[in-house]
Amino acid sequence: MSSPALPSKNQLWLLVAAAAAILLITSGIRLSLGLFIKPIDASAHIGIVQISFALAVTQLMWGVSQPVTGALADKFGAWRVLLFGTLLLAIGCFSVPYFVSAGGLVVTLGILVAFGTGAGSFSVLMGQVANQTPPHMRGTASGIINAGSSFGQFLFAPILQGLIALPLVGWTGAMYFMAGTSLLCLPLAYYLTQGNNVGKHVPAASPTVANNQDHETLSQTIRRALSDRNYWLLHIGFFTCGFHIAFLVTHLPMEVTLAGLGSNVASWSLALIGLSNVVGSLFVGWCVGHFRSKYILFWMYLSRTILIAIFLMAPKTATTFFIFAVSLGLTWLATVPPTAATVGKLYGVKYLATLFGLVLFSHQVGGFLGAYLGGIVVDKFGNYQYMWYADMALAALAAVLNLPIQEPKIMKATS
Repeated sequence: MSSPALPSKNQLWLLVAAAAAILLITSGIRLSLGLFIKPIDASAHIGIVQISFALAVTQLMWGVSQPVTGALADKFGAWRVLLFGTLLLAIGCFSVPYFVSAGGLVVTLGILVAFGTGAGSFSVLMGQVANQTPPHMRGTASGIINAGSSFGQFLFAPILQGLIALPLVGWTGAMYFMAGTSLLCLPLAYYLTQGNNVGKHVPAASPTVANNQDHETLSQTIRRALSDRNYWLLHIGFFTCGFHIAFLVTHLPMEVTLAGLGSNVASWSLALIGLSNVVGSLFVGWCVGHFRSKYILFWMYLSRTILIAIFLMAPKTATTFFIFAVSLGLTWLATVPPTAATVGKLYGVKYLATLFGLVLFSHQVGGFLGAYLGGIVVDKFGNYQYMWYADMALAALAAVLNLPIQEPKIMKATS
């Protein structure tokens, strides 16, 4: 039986660009929410622990949304998921100023915004593109999509900080700005899912497992993955990544404040993380096509341990924060392409949206703990020292646990 037609190279890059643009918007919003902690607390006096809890719920529910929206996209199509998610995101952002309380923030940010950004995120977008991409090009394609997420952080952080600082706009106006901007996802999602007539599935990355995967149901594939130690090692490593990222995006602005520096240092630090991760994502995406992903992940997690240790010993100046941001940004969300690639190699791309979505759930369990525990630690001790130590230990553990993964060899392009 012949395989469905693949898109032309030009069509493929347009699809990748559409997915990257959607992720630019949804990740730009999600990864900039930490900038709202101080202004919301100043206007409503809710307390940093309660606001941190709401943002921690955002991290967790975003993780819950990944396998859920991935499975829905695999079953009913990505367009319906992206349409509903975009509307949910717009409603969530618009509603935040009207429900400024501990419980209200959990509902608006923790559920509506989380599921809205989750629907237009990695599992659905990478699953949609991977099913239309030749195996040897998936690493590069996922790197470009992932770069969209990072560029979104670079764009949104300074823009939102500037809007928050304007007396006539403030944090409420910044929320309305995010609500309006999120609607730009709709035409992009339509093109990605409905604007082409190419086939939706291509052969799996590994021919040794392709035959079995072609006839597996979703539940059979999930059971096979959950019984595999390799899959759980990926979960543990990505848990650490989530802890690290959520802690920083939520609490880096407060760490800057504790150092006696202005809020612009925090916003530009977040922006620099995003900008440097554009470079990191593109480079790692290329590496995925040339080196085994488990070794890429090992060095990325190990580098975080080293960088945090250097940061803790350095004087807390604006220059230190900027250098730290650029250095960490090179690996920030660049863990996504090699992790998604490994899942695709082990279990195929037919149900990649669901399987990678489950790994992303573990990522966000770590994210919940990173965001919430950070608030508890700074409230109790007045600094984040113990959180930095925990982050270093988890990064070192993740580096080691990626090495035993039995990853198939790199598939080279055939002429």
